[in-house]
Amino acid sequence: MEPIVPKRVAFPRLAAGCMLAAALLAAPLPGLAISVITVSDPWVRVASNGKSAEAFMEIRSSEGATIVAVESDVSAEVPMQRPGTKRAAADRISLPAGTGVKLAPGAYRLLLATLSRSLKLGDRVALKLIVEAPDGSRQSIPVNAEVRRRSAYEDDLRPHSHAHSPAH
Repeated sequence: MEPIVPKRVAFPRLAAGCMLAAALLAAPLPGLAISVITVSDPWVRVASNGKSAEAFMEIRSSEGATIVAVESDVSAEVPMQRPGTKRAAADRISLPAGTGVKLAPGAYRLLLATLSRSLKLGDRVALKLIVEAPDGSRQSIPVNAEVRRRSAYEDDLRPHSHAHSPAH
């Protein structure tokens, strides 16, 4: 049996096919703007009474969008809160194109108003951000947030130490 030797024309055809596919994928489609929404560092802090919690994260939209609603598996209602210490609801949270919007304590944030189950440190909370594009289309962005005392970023800022006994 003779070994199978590929023809020399196979690689140029394959390369041409890949370039055509890349060009088609990169070409803008008229009337179709695809917005990329990224969520980073999501976390949840439970209130001292254990009956409610607040969710925080950073969100970025490539094309600009607006958060119009939020859903969660641990609270029937998830109102968006305006900056400040009082509980003042916001109808929407604007996500300007290319700009990170930080949901943080004292800033915009999400209120898990009445918890359906108790939450402890390390638990995961499922959230769904309902985001509206400028053309009115909506998409649901799933978020998996960890219950923490403070953000992971704040943990990195705090010095870490252990009490060690002196060597003998």
